[in-house]
Amino acid sequence: MEENNMKNFANDFENIVAEVKKQIVGQDEIIQNVLIGIIAGGNILMEGAPGLGKTVLVKTFSKVLDLPFSRIQFTPDLMPTDIVGAEIVRKDKDQLSFQFEKGPIFTSLLLADEINRATPKTQSALLEAMQERTVTVGKNTYILEEPFFVLATQNPLEMEGTYPLPEAQLDRFLFKLKVVLPQKDALFHMIDISTGEKSLEIKKIATKEDLLEMKNTAKKVPIAANIKNKAIDILMSTHPDQTHIDLVKEYVQCGTSPRGMISMISAAKVKALSEGRYHVSLEDLYSVVLPCLRHRMFLNFKAMADKVSTDEILIEIIKKVK
Repeated sequence: MEENNMKNFANDFENIVAEVKKQIVGQDEIIQNVLIGIIAGGNILMEGAPGLGKTVLVKTFSKVLDLPFSRIQFTPDLMPTDIVGAEIVRKDKDQLSFQFEKGPIFTSLLLADEINRATPKTQSALLEAMQERTVTVGKNTYILEEPFFVLATQNPLEMEGTYPLPEAQLDRFLFKLKVVLPQKDALFHMIDISTGEKSLEIKKIATKEDLLEMKNTAKKVPIAANIKNKAIDILMSTHPDQTHIDLVKEYVQCGTSPRGMISMISAAKVKALSEGRYHVSLEDLYSVVLPCLRHRMFLNFKAMADKVSTDEILIEIIKKVK
């Protein structure tokens, strides 16, 4: 790759992040990871208590990237047809015909707000679109335009009115990001943004075409054999029958899928380019392990009783693999 292209990627990445940070303060790492996930072509799940700005973050990205945007507020009575659309009967004179009315899923950036407040049947309506970028209704299959990705928010499962997402759906998210309360100085700045007299103007920094070009650029980044081997070692270390790590053997019920390994490689490529490098380092790989794998590894009841988290186990895996 030419040096200019590499600089352009890093500059565009930095400009997009800087514009989003005008609206969202105190969440710099989350903003960067969301953009990494978008460029890597994946879906992103953000978990956090209500009121931490998850929905505002997604809306801000839609403005900065100038993407077609739809929002679905997930509730217990939401139906699959409310997401994908439905065939309706139309009468023209004496003739009756079926016509497909597209749902909000036909967009580029889909905000699935509080996704774990809907029933599993409704959540499953997203599965085909999230993985294959297609929607099947009846006998017809519709192709979603690129780029398409789902940015979903969810409340912690211990809160009332939430349903755990199916494992198959969790595996279709490239990242799971944990949104926490910002620091005091960020909260101070948040007051000025939210209650100030001047309205904040968010500018368009990139277009759909720019985003697709960045995505294609990231795909072309070469990966050294030792990086691939480390990604495989990390994947295998999450499986109790494939590792000697005590924490994994004691607390993990099911390890991560190969899709998790592919997610790590894709995200590490974008991470390297965002820092102006056309090679992926081991640190790039290690930096994306937690967001890529924390939702793909399932713990047993002993882990719940001992209050052991997937992040603790993944940090131990990284130490052993290093």
